[in-house]
Amino acid sequence: MDLFIQLTLTGLTNGAILALAALGFVLIYKSSDVLNFAQGEFLLVGAYVTFAMLAQFGLHWTLGMALTILIAIGLGVLVERLVLRPMIGEPIISVIMVTIGLSSLLKAIVSTIWGNLPKAFPPFIPSQPVQILGATVGADRLWAIVIAMLLLGIFTFFFRRSKEGIAMRAVADDQQAALSMGISVKKIFAWAWSIAAATAAIGGVLVANIVGVSGELANFGVRVFPVVILGGLDSIPGAIIGGVIIGLLESYTGGYIGQGLNQVLPFVVLIIILMIRPYGLFGQEIIERV
Repeated sequence: MDLFIQLTLTGLTNGAILALAALGFVLIYKSSDVLNFAQGEFLLVGAYVTFAMLAQFGLHWTLGMALTILIAIGLGVLVERLVLRPMIGEPIISVIMVTIGLSSLLKAIVSTIWGNLPKAFPPFIPSQPVQILGATVGADRLWAIVIAMLLLGIFTFFFRRSKEGIAMRAVADDQQAALSMGISVKKIFAWAWSIAAATAAIGGVLVANIVGVSGELANFGVRVFPVVILGGLDSIPGAIIGGVIIGLLESYTGGYIGQGLNQVLPFVVLIIILMIRPYGLFGQEIIERV
């Protein structure tokens, strides 16, 4: 029972962070039909920038996190303006290749500035052991779950109630109709990329606080794909539920079976979903008649 509780909390932690990264992926796809293969690198940049703010510049964690989020937003807007906007109207494979190139560029920049060796992250989230129903877990994992779910709740409210969030949903449904209503599609694209970068950066900080900073953090970007395929490429609730499901599957498989199967199982799920329900659990089914 103790092992089950520990694995469940570990899975929920990973799932909540995956959901944060998947949220940005879904936003970009919904608003611009772009598959962002650099989402993991946004997470990597966020972790290293926070490391620099806290460990190298000695800033208080509140100021360091605020500056990290601002830098992430600026990076998202910069990428949208300079990299993606010139690609409007180009074949989708060209856009995908650009995001793959962007992921390599961001990884190279991080490697050049901070090197390739793992580094200890200056912890600012409490990490003392906590007893829950006989199981011992780190408080940092519990805080990561709470922070991630709180942010997901805030963003869900933002998309449903705020003027900007409703405009983003309108652009996602029909760009031409949104333009006719006076909505700036280019502005919405910038919003989507900035939010995607900010949520990924926060996710990177939560992971780094638990395991430290290294280039391995970018692997979360690869792990996002099973999440968004399972939940649905265009579904924000699907990103949340998909993240929790994949996180728990990884944790239970690694804890009870091991042998590296926890790294493989999410992609097995991805293949199965693509075969039987390619639009995901909550994605919009699009039927084209010719």
